[in-house]
Amino acid sequence: MHNPSATLLIIDDDDVVRASLAAYLEDSGFSVLQAANGLQGLEVFEREKPDLVVCDLRMPQVDGLELIRRINSLEVEVPVIVVSGAGVMGDVVEALRLGAADYLIKPLEDLAVLEHSVRRALDRSHLRLENRRYREKLETANRELEASLHLLQEDQNAGRQVQMNMLPVTPWEADDLRFAHQIIPSLYLSGDFVDYFRLDDHRVAFYLADVSGHGASSAFVTVLLKFMTTRLLYESRRGGRLPEFKPSDVLAHINRGLINCKLGKHVTMLGGVIDQVAGTLTYSIGGHLPLPVLYRDGKASYLEGKGLPVGLFDEATYTDLVMDMPESFSITLLSDGILDLLPGDTLKDKETALPELVSKAGGTLDGLRQVFGLGSLGEMPDDIALLVLSRNLA
Repeated sequence: MHNPSATLLIIDDDDVVRASLAAYLEDSGFSVLQAANGLQGLEVFEREKPDLVVCDLRMPQVDGLELIRRINSLEVEVPVIVVSGAGVMGDVVEALRLGAADYLIKPLEDLAVLEHSVRRALDRSHLRLENRRYREKLETANRELEASLHLLQEDQNAGRQVQMNMLPVTPWEADDLRFAHQIIPSLYLSGDFVDYFRLDDHRVAFYLADVSGHGASSAFVTVLLKFMTTRLLYESRRGGRLPEFKPSDVLAHINRGLINCKLGKHVTMLGGVIDQVAGTLTYSIGGHLPLPVLYRDGKASYLEGKGLPVGLFDEATYTDLVMDMPESFSITLLSDGILDLLPGDTLKDKETALPELVSKAGGTLDGLRQVFGLGSLGEMPDDIALLVLSRNLA
């Protein structure tokens, strides 16, 4: 693992010992520098930057312990092996405490011991160097990752702010109608979306959409939905296309738009228009489950309807269903994320339980929050959206 051509610096005031060590280590394949005392050794060390130092402990001017201290002060990780005839245990302990890689006692009867110590120290030094480089690379990667995460967080914050600004005010009242909603994203951004708005002085439109998937890509489609419905509203007010703003035509328009965009996303949604003068609700369903739940006279039941998901099939068509609005009622629209909160092992069990829970909640959003425990939810596998429209509900 060590570099066989590593440069060693031998510092010893005994010329014979120094020359003997240098000759042996040169024969072992190392490049060897020599210095006759500690001061000279420091000069050679700073000039030549050897890979390892072998030094005596007792030397004039600068002894071995001071030499180690000064090398340490240079903040370089170069191993130092002390070879000394001084067998004082305190010196051994101090040398090792200062960071000496090894301490060998003179005379060295077998210089192979020194060679083994040198190679072992170089191996350790090489490992430390590699570990330091790895840590530096890891720290650089961590900094880059943190910067990327910070940028992603900024993007998520911006996306969330856009979504929040697109959502309608809750609660919102239009004469005797009241709308209220809540969206609980499974991630920072939501693929569920709701909207409601006036078409004219006597009609109000609304929808709940559940985009396939999760996260930013699904949230982007909610922006597209908002854009498409807003543009339709603008055109209908100009007396252009879709002047009646029929829910089935709106779903068909969104279906074509999503397919043409080729985003690989589809939407299950329910859209409706309330005519306050006629007292009717016209709605259309695009593959949405669970079906909307009508609550009146203390009882809850599903509305009828079916249809294909929006954005999957070119040939998809959608049907308008019309119902007379009771004098006092509420209609609850939920995305399929709510199914994870419903009791029962099968979809049928869960669908059976939902109207009972809506009835228990009194057909209100606040009641649903309590029944479903929305205030204490942990991590959810899917987004959850709730939209409740009501009239004259006590």
